[in-house]
Amino acid sequence: NIRGAQQWHDEIGRALTRCDWFVLLLSEHAVKSRWVRREFRYALEAEQYDDRILPVLIEACDPFQLSWTLSATQHIDMTTSFEDGCRAILRTWGLGLDSARLQHPEKR
Repeated sequence: NIRGAQQWHDEIGRALTRCDWFVLLLSEHAVKSRWVRREFRYALEAEQYDDRILPVLIEACDPFQLSWTLSATQHIDMTTSFEDGCRAILRTWGLGLDSARLQHPEKR
């Protein structure tokens, strides 16, 4: 909901303080991004994200190019199966996923 003339980096900072989880989408572009690095550094230092940083591999890349700290956190790999990746994310959050909804999202 960032509007014209608004300082988007300040809005991102405010949004980070309101979140319960930090989902880190890992791609070739993301591991090289200065802004992803800044947001991830914030998440590492913020107490609210203790044990709530979820790295998700969405494209083949070297996550350690972003940070050596990623070696200590279990990744979810969506590069081989989107459905399995979705299940793993929801399982992390204590939720389930009906495969029929994945195949036919209009049937809710």
